[in-house]
Amino acid sequence: MAVGRIYLVGAGPGDPDLLTVKAVRLIERADVVVYDRLVSPGILALVPATAERVFVGKAPKQHTLPQDEINALLVRLGRTGRTIVRLKGGDPYVFGRGSEEALVLAEAGIPFDIVPGVTAATGCGAAAGIPMTHRGLATSVRFVTGHGREDRDLEVDWASLADLNTTLVFYMGLMNVAEIRRQLIAAGLPAATPAAVVCAGTTAEQVVCLGTLDDLPERTARTDLPSPCLIIIGRVVSLARQLAPNLREPAPLGRETVDA
Repeated sequence: MAVGRIYLVGAGPGDPDLLTVKAVRLIERADVVVYDRLVSPGILALVPATAERVFVGKAPKQHTLPQDEINALLVRLGRTGRTIVRLKGGDPYVFGRGSEEALVLAEAGIPFDIVPGVTAATGCGAAAGIPMTHRGLATSVRFVTGHGREDRDLEVDWASLADLNTTLVFYMGLMNVAEIRRQLIAAGLPAATPAAVVCAGTTAEQVVCLGTLDDLPERTARTDLPSPCLIIIGRVVSLARQLAPNLREPAPLGRETVDA
């Protein structure tokens, strides 16, 4: 039985220019590419015409394949003797389930490598003019899941997050933005804390909804935001208009989007 090699590759937040050199090299010589919903069309354009493409994307409550079936698929592909690229949005080890897949491959004896990518927090933050840390505004940053496992309630230590010196980044949390607001304010984070939703970050479709922790749910509800979205909460968000003066904000539903 031939055994190939699987590369768990971070595709970054969307802009193909943010791919690592190693990621590009592997994509261009892949025999099979297994990719997620968050991998942008510009990155998929790098896949050779000769390569087999397998879509295994997930959206809230809409999974093309359950995770256990994706794991089994990777094991099967790994035993074909081909070069397999498993493309994941952002970084495989930051809310990408890359470690779950790596464990399955390790147990099956399938050789694999991890290729880190620019994670959504740093990539989208930079594109939106929002640093993760800044002297006098934030001395730490927390990456937090914005949705519960199997769509259950969020299991988060809210009290530990209610810190004005910490930048909070919620991944895939737009559906729970009202709950995030409620819990953080109840835990003691001021309602006036600057907050933003960055949508389609680093791509030509990027829009940034700026507001406060208190009004962010209402602001996002009045707009048609493109997916995927990232929520950033903290005093560093106050720098966005200075560091990205040309950022585009979403227009209210029924109106054209205009530049800020």
